[in-house]
Amino acid sequence: MTVDLNCDLGEGAGFDAELMPWITSANSACGAHAGDAATMQATAALAQRHGVAIGAHPGFADREHFGRRELPILPRAAGELVVAQVQQLQKITGKLGATIAHVKLHGALYNMASRDRALAEVVVEAVGRLAWRPVLFVLAGSVLEQVARERDQARVRAEVFADRTYQSDGSLTPRTQPGALITDENWAVAQVLRMVREGVVRSTDGRDVAIRAETICLHGDGPRAVAFARRLRKEFASAEVAVKAFSA
Repeated sequence: MTVDLNCDLGEGAGFDAELMPWITSANSACGAHAGDAATMQATAALAQRHGVAIGAHPGFADREHFGRRELPILPRAAGELVVAQVQQLQKITGKLGATIAHVKLHGALYNMASRDRALAEVVVEAVGRLAWRPVLFVLAGSVLEQVARERDQARVRAEVFADRTYQSDGSLTPRTQPGALITDENWAVAQVLRMVREGVVRSTDGRDVAIRAETICLHGDGPRAVAFARRLRKEFASAEVAVKAFSA
């Protein structure tokens, strides 16, 4: 049993260097919701040193709300946004002799494309057109996953979240609602292990919902992010779950 452990980095949280040894895929902010050319280069170089797959994390250029505010956008513009930010990061990684292994949308854009078929289709097509065909990380069970698997235009991996609760339809509990974030580390670990080993997650209304867990997102901006990353790796080892990037 194998799973990938990814983390959103290059966002100014300050824990990147400590987190990198414990993850297998790094999602680098592309200068829109956070970061700049210097942080992109630093993130990529740090990932290289630790043998971690480098990924692009494109989102809305809305730094005030950290890219988490939903903004109106036409599907075509969303596709152009994704390609432009991925290519910006690729220019930097190329100078280091590295390639972007995967693409994962950020924040509001991630949520919107996960439920809006028109946006999902354009994102899948845009990533599929990239010459080196990176893996596309998608919310497990979402419209974006369905479109990606139907069209086979981009390699795809289903993503689950270590520290978020789920609704009965398999969607994430919106951050605006109480209980969206899991603050109990034991609860988070138990949820992750069940998703990986049993393929189910307990929803907020007590139902067991089927879920595909191929890559797990660990948020890197919490005060206990590093300790939680270490704990997850220890728990995976005990459960005989191998942790490995898809590009490895």
